Amino acid sequence: MARSGPVARFSRRRRDRDGIEVDDSLVRYSHADRSHQPLRARWDPTAAEGSRVRSRPARDVKKQSALGRFVSMYGWRAYALPVLAVITVMVAVDAIHATDISSEESAAPEVGQTSPHAATVGIIGAPPGDGQFPTDLPAGALPEGGVFTETGAGTWRIVPGTSAQVGAGTEAVFRYTVEIEDGIDASGFGGELSVASMVDSTLANPKSWVHDHKFAFRRVDQGEVDLRISLTSRGSSRTACGFDIPIDTSCYNGNSKRVVLSEARWVRGALAFDGDIGSYRQYLINHEVGHAIGYHRHQPCAVDGGLAPVMMQQTFGTKNDDIAVLDPRGVVPMDGKQCRFNPWPYPRG
Repeated sequence: MARSGPVARFSRRRRDRDGIEVDDSLVRYSHADRSHQPLRARWDPTAAEGSRVRSRPARDVKKQSALGRFVSMYGWRAYALPVLAVITVMVAVDAIHATDISSEESAAPEVGQTSPHAATVGIIGAPPGDGQFPTDLPAGALPEGGVFTETGAGTWRIVPGTSAQVGAGTEAVFRYTVEIEDGIDASGFGGELSVASMVDSTLANPKSWVHDHKFAFRRVDQGEVDLRISLTSRGSSRTACGFDIPIDTSCYNGNSKRVVLSEARWVRGALAFDGDIGSYRQYLINHEVGHAIGYHRHQPCAVDGGLAPVMMQQTFGTKNDDIAVLDPRGVVPMDGKQCRFNPWPYPRG
């Protein structure tokens, strides 16, 4: 039996197969030897054998705040996210502000009020003032451009062709003809059929007067008519519209039911109108037909920077001040407002 103590050693000598003596030593440990027990790490490896340190050493680390943990977790993104949030808010506010301005400037202008039917007799939409204007008046000047007819025959020929009714016409359906004054050569601007097509397509457009369900139009080439939409020479336009004036203009003559469209303006347009010639022709048709169906009063620019009302005299200007100079006692105030050109009664129709 082995003796008690930390170690009991037994020796045994033997010879291997080559004849060499070998000392096999076996080391046996007593039951009190701790090396046979499960290993346990100590907090202080230098502590004396048998001493046990139950408490952990103090850690010289401060507890992180919530912000610190956020920064540690997201890194550079922790700084980028607030900046992006601020930029997003600024862009959103700017977009809302721009939308408000755009909505105000782009709002459809008012078309005004119709006049009593009895007021349709006579010349409607005659030039402003008393017909005495400076010959160099820039607002009324005719642009350079194509050839037009100085003097026509004073008679008109109907352009053949008809159309279906356009518009609901709950209160009025206007039968109209398209006519060209004798003596006018329309080949320089597409021919007579081109003129008729421009009139038809303009009146059928949903941005034109048919936007209002009260009105409808139907083109005819014979029988009774309500309107004679007539392309007219410079001389005959001045006669039909009531003044021998140095400014080329158009009008509606209720006595003859004639919507007088100045050929000089049809060919060259107007300096004050910034749109192309096609847009100006649409404006000319809508404005004078507007007089014919009851919108007798002209209108000023109502919203500075907005679209001009179609019943504004855009041939003479889209600035209130320019028109007020022509007719100081008229409906247009000298208030500095300026509109953008607009050929339609209902531009958002």
